[in-house]
Amino acid sequence: MTDKLLLDVDPGIDDALAVLMALGNDDVEVVGLSTVMGNTTIENTTENALALLEFVDRTDVPVAQGASRPLADDLVMAEYIHGPGGVPENVRAALPDPSTDTVDSHAVDFIIEQAREHGDDLTIAAVGPQTNIALAMALEPELPEMVGDIYQMGGALKTTGNVTPQASFNFYVDAAAAARVVQDGRPKIVGLDVTEPAYLLPAAREGFRNRGAFGDVVADILEYKAQGPDGVVAEGGSITSDAVVLASILGDPVTFEEVYVEVDTTGGPSNGATIYDEHGVYEQSPNCEVALDVDVDRCREIVLSNLEALV
Repeated sequence: MTDKLLLDVDPGIDDALAVLMALGNDDVEVVGLSTVMGNTTIENTTENALALLEFVDRTDVPVAQGASRPLADDLVMAEYIHGPGGVPENVRAALPDPSTDTVDSHAVDFIIEQAREHGDDLTIAAVGPQTNIALAMALEPELPEMVGDIYQMGGALKTTGNVTPQASFNFYVDAAAAARVVQDGRPKIVGLDVTEPAYLLPAAREGFRNRGAFGDVVADILEYKAQGPDGVVAEGGSITSDAVVLASILGDPVTFEEVYVEVDTTGGPSNGATIYDEHGVYEQSPNCEVALDVDVDRCREIVLSNLEALV
């Protein structure tokens, strides 16, 4: 369990659930949100983050706007999954217009500021493309040593990707940034190997319905995810990948293994793929921890209990 948490997000409906989970846990202080492009444009991800905080009366949490494009590639977005503007229209309609604005600092500077202030009490959860984190590491190479942990939502180690046959969306969108964080950040990678099996069941969705504005928004998010491209995999449930990352931070449902990983940056059909050296053929020391197994029931319990705290 971490004391202080910084979420680097691209809301995005998975991100919304991750933020709400963190805000629902009294043992965690959310020191801020940094936004990045990905599921939609940086303008939309930032507005969605501000609106979400407004919705749950947590405008005390600072928001810093970050990178608007990948380090080297053209921007690829996922509005076809998350909805126009990054969230479904009925969810955005339920959220208020933000009354607050972002802090003056760019997200990259904000991340470094928070790391210097909180040190190893701080956990960074990067649940969007890794651009902000990679840039922060370029400006402050000691960042990984300064903070407690850096979690990445991304990668497909033993399973297939969700945007190409080999790559997960977050790593594909900015493969160069993901590679930098994996090479030098000693991250904890929570990828599709554990996020897809830990989908939420339809009963969880219905459990939030008609329980006030907050419950309806959560139910609408989960219902939208069940109807999207992931619905076939989830068998009527809802894959909420970023929520699994937060469950990993707030509880103990995921088993990590120290391994050596590279991220493909060649730009070809495997661009953004996580190359997992399962058998040690590279003879390299481990550079990260990867999530390879998940207690599904425990994970679902952590996700739902932290969301329930806000109902």
